[in-house]
Amino acid sequence: MIASVGYLSLVLAFLVALYGASAAAYGERHGRLRYIESARHAMLLTWPLVTISALAIIWLLISGQYQIRYVASVTSNSMPAYLKVTALWGGQAGSLVFWSWLMAAFASAVGLRKWQRDRELLPWVIVVTMVTLAFFLGLVILVENPFTRLWLTPDGQQAIALFQPRGATPLIPSDGQGLNPLLRHPGMIIHPPTLYLGFVSFVVPYAFAIAALVTERTDDRWIRITRRWTLIAWLFLSLGLILGGRWAYDVLGWGGYWGWDPVEIAALLPWITGTAFLHSVMVQERKGMLKRWNMILIILTYALVIFGTFLTRSGILSSVHAFAQSAIGPLFFAFIGVTFVVSLSLLIKRWDDLKAENQLGSMVSREALFLYNNLFFMGILVVCFWGVIFPLISELFTGQKVTVGPPFYERANSPLGFGLLLLMAIAPLSVFGRTSWKLLGKALWKPLALSFLVPVFSALRGTTNLGALIGYWVISLITLVTLYEFWRGALARRQRHQESFPVALWKLTSRNRRRYGGYVIHLGVVLMLLGVIGIELFQAETQGALAQGEQLTLDRYTMIYESLTQFDTQDGRNVTRAVVSVYRDGEFVGELYPRQDFYYASQQPMTIPGIRSTLENDFYVLLVGWEPIGLGGATFKIYHNPLVNFLWIGGLILTLGTIIAAWPDREPEPITKLAKKQTVIARP
Repeated sequence: MIASVGYLSLVLAFLVALYGASAAAYGERHGRLRYIESARHAMLLTWPLVTISALAIIWLLISGQYQIRYVASVTSNSMPAYLKVTALWGGQAGSLVFWSWLMAAFASAVGLRKWQRDRELLPWVIVVTMVTLAFFLGLVILVENPFTRLWLTPDGQQAIALFQPRGATPLIPSDGQGLNPLLRHPGMIIHPPTLYLGFVSFVVPYAFAIAALVTERTDDRWIRITRRWTLIAWLFLSLGLILGGRWAYDVLGWGGYWGWDPVEIAALLPWITGTAFLHSVMVQERKGMLKRWNMILIILTYALVIFGTFLTRSGILSSVHAFAQSAIGPLFFAFIGVTFVVSLSLLIKRWDDLKAENQLGSMVSREALFLYNNLFFMGILVVCFWGVIFPLISELFTGQKVTVGPPFYERANSPLGFGLLLLMAIAPLSVFGRTSWKLLGKALWKPLALSFLVPVFSALRGTTNLGALIGYWVISLITLVTLYEFWRGALARRQRHQESFPVALWKLTSRNRRRYGGYVIHLGVVLMLLGVIGIELFQAETQGALAQGEQLTLDRYTMIYESLTQFDTQDGRNVTRAVVSVYRDGEFVGELYPRQDFYYASQQPMTIPGIRSTLENDFYVLLVGWEPIGLGGATFKIYHNPLVNFLWIGGLILTLGTIIAAWPDREPEPITKLAKKQTVIARP
């Protein structure tokens, strides 16, 4: 009964989404406001309908209804209730329902806003969001249905169908396969929802951009409406990437956080274009420039969101992150193609209307530096996109899938990333409009001179790695420039308003949240870069087979193997756990418990490292193998990861900065000028 209700809700949501898109387009074309309002109500209705379906799936998961194929494939009797809930996005079909639920929620939130001022945009925003939602709901209903059941045919074969085949009887397993062990880590419980939130949020600014193209709105109103949507999308996408890195560090057992896996890169691609978009829209708002470029960026971001979802779910790429192969791949590819072609056609049609209102006044003005910033981002995008699709192209033309490894990405992206960091240091000191080299140099020379002290000091302390010294220098330069901007602004306000310095700093930030929130984000980025430098350039590792009482030494650390035990747990695992003692410079610092968990239901192992973390470094121990209990031998792999925790601290600072930038302003937004051309909707 619950499964039938859930399936019926999905079908109704799909039909309502199609109706909403059709009614909005019809009402706009024929000047029928009541159809547009009906379409808006339909958009609002999709969320409760998809919510009913999602809740039905969760109830089936928690109650162990193993006659439902999806439940049997992602849950088991031994799983705790909270993991059964998260199994909603732990498999192909459930994750698509979850994606659709988020899309319906965001579409409904957009529908509830006040539309009096932007009435001409409403029908096309409805069309874009409802078409996107209908596509994903269609995939769920027609291809990846989470409500299909297991049946036993008369000849003893297992069948999968929504309705009972002729002569078949229900098949009800006593237990399920259980969630993939790799997905039971807290990072993976949070990582997919945050990534999906980022993906889905970017649909909203894209919908407004398409609406602006259709209605010939050439002003920046659509950007101002969606500013916080874009920041929220970027924040969740950033958090999704960071949490995914933490999951890889804790679970995959290779001592790192980023492996340039194709699916990792597929999530990175819309983040790259979204970041470029966040920078360039400021130029359009301030100077009326880069209108065409911003349209291109948001269209690319939407296409890459769908492309990333396609790569993860089509099964065409080999990845620890990817789902199994599925028939949805061609449908995704077709949808990407159609939406991209339609978007580009609209852009080309309105190309002349999107002329810039001003020209670059200086090659070192802030708008020019933001343009250079975008070009570097596009360079990184091309490198990453080519690395992802090259194996597919190779297999298509040669029959062999060539793997593109981390060295390709690191060597190609390093100079581009360095250019971005330099711009991050210089751009805050520039101004919009005409800026001379002399004025920029006058503002830059003090932090530039001070920034060289850090690499010199590091070199005197024994650092010889040139890449690290350059990295320390650019980190110092960005930090000094950013702090200088805070100090300079707060000092000017203190003198003008006779406030204490802390009060002046607080009010400066609160009244210029977007600007100074961006600076906080920059500080988060440099802390993350410090963590990257530490683990990428200074990571050390060794491996050895030890008898009890023997030791391994790495840098300043010594590890002694104490004991090994094996035991079963109530949640269906066989745990093999080692106890090791860790010493630093001969002083005991604690015990670690690296282990391997074997899940009986899924017949899969999972490696859990033992980690000793400090602000300075991590000592990371893996249990690689062992002899039968009683013989006592075991093989360990150990890593020394300097500065890696600055990566996670920087992620928290980045999150704080984004919240500051997205926080609502106290003052209302200034009224922008109306578009040159507006669509007039006649009353019925």
